[in-house]
Amino acid sequence: MLSRIWRVFHSTLAAFFGVQTHNNRQKDFQAGSPIPYIIMGIILAVILVASLISLVGQVLS
Repeated sequence: MLSRIWRVFHSTLAAFFGVQTHNNRQKDFQAGSPIPYIIMGIILAVILVASLISLVGQVLS
């Protein structure tokens, strides 16, 4: 279970920054449901936005 979560995290993070390899992308599409990747993408996007808001808040204060 933990290895699957780690794989989804790693794959989503690589795709998030545009460095996903073709072979890994093919494995992801063959993995079955896209729901874990969508959820992880939303989580990473929220973390990115919260980090940027926090960083800007610290710089402006």
